[in-house]
Amino acid sequence: MNNKKNRSEISTSLFWKILENGGSQGVQFIVSVLLARLLSPSEYGTVAIVLIFTTIANVLVQNGFASALIQKFHADDLDFSSVLIFNVLLSLAIYILLFLGSPVIAGIYKNPELIDILRVMGIIILPGSIISIENSYVARNMKFKTLFIATFLSSVISGSVSVIMAFEGAKVWALVFQQIVYYFTLLIILGIGIKYFPGLKFDFERLKTMFAYGSKLLAASLIDTIFTNIHGLVIGKAYSEDMLGSFNRGEQFPKLVVSNLSSAIQSVLLPAMSKKQESKEDVRLLLKSSVRLSTFVVAPMMCGLAAVSNNLILLLLGEKWRIAIPFLQMMCFSYVFWPIHVSNLEALNAMGRSDIFLKLEIIKKLLGIIILLIGIRYNVFIFVGLKAFSDLICAYINAAPNGRLLGYTLREQSMDALNNFIPAIFMGVCIYIAGGYIGTGIISLLVQIVLGVIIYIALAFVMKNENFKMIVSKVMNK
Repeated sequence: MNNKKNRSEISTSLFWKILENGGSQGVQFIVSVLLARLLSPSEYGTVAIVLIFTTIANVLVQNGFASALIQKFHADDLDFSSVLIFNVLLSLAIYILLFLGSPVIAGIYKNPELIDILRVMGIIILPGSIISIENSYVARNMKFKTLFIATFLSSVISGSVSVIMAFEGAKVWALVFQQIVYYFTLLIILGIGIKYFPGLKFDFERLKTMFAYGSKLLAASLIDTIFTNIHGLVIGKAYSEDMLGSFNRGEQFPKLVVSNLSSAIQSVLLPAMSKKQESKEDVRLLLKSSVRLSTFVVAPMMCGLAAVSNNLILLLLGEKWRIAIPFLQMMCFSYVFWPIHVSNLEALNAMGRSDIFLKLEIIKKLLGIIILLIGIRYNVFIFVGLKAFSDLICAYINAAPNGRLLGYTLREQSMDALNNFIPAIFMGVCIYIAGGYIGTGIISLLVQIVLGVIIYIALAFVMKNENFKMIVSKVMNK
């Protein structure tokens, strides 16, 4: 009875968290379409280079201790305040380094414009250091509604500012200030929403204790982030900023969906598993539930996106972004396995096995570097295609330890995922073929989407999919 309750709780929390993220997701989608119409691939590529460096900097500030605060059984105000002070001081130091190092980065890419952009946009590291603490408090107290409201409003405000600036001819600066406004707005709204401030007390021993756990996660996250973004750095340098901009636009569609899902999984799954960490069976059941539900949601989205990619890109972004179509298709293949990737890592985090987490990151990145060195010898499409294939391998590398630790084997995880992958692939093939007959345009795209939804729901009903039945029951009850 208790196990059923645990599965129900995680499924319900995850389901509603995903739905909550849909609002912010929709805003980001609309803004990205408008900006893509107003800006060029080269302008997107320039800001994409800067975003890589600010993202890496944010990982240094935001990761490790934030996860340690969530995982710790009895984290109090002193724990939170110690991490807060450390994060702010670290963010100031990193920003200074980024400020001083901007001419070197600009020199590597032979683009002097990068100096000012790096120095201005780098300021987002400072609010990011505080937001990570707020997010830890949100996760521990399951205040996901508050997080949604803050994220949604921040997306609306920052998106509006960026679109207005783009209309006025601000070009790359429209994208820069979109990031700045988003971070500072989120900091303020989230702070008001949670009504929590831990104070300004500092205890080095508390920090030291959490560092034993958090340092491994930080190292793992840093390795993962650098490797995730290294492909963008290589594309921008080895090929062109235009190609980097096109890759980012193609990747943006599947990434927008999956990144929000990943956030939902991490926000719900880690605290839920951490509370049950003394029972491996409870953790296994929560992990199994997460893999099943998340692949049920993600698989049809990725297969559907790949199937309608040609129609979608040309209709929403325009002819100048046609080169983004194959990138979109390949990245859909990559991101379809992301639920397996994230869910398994969160299970390891919840059990306090950050040592295994770090080892996995090292193994995956060594493999990824080998594949990257092979791919760079060829054109950009082979390069990205090999990246997508390596992401598939890495998802199952993440899953391997939980076969031994929790008894949730690779075979069992594969079968749980395939139950959703097979109908999703069938649906994708059907609407792709249909697209060849109905042509292009908004009506054709809508027909493909509606047809895809009908086919997937019908297959889920016929196959008596447990996740489908759960979603229907939740919707009907609500």
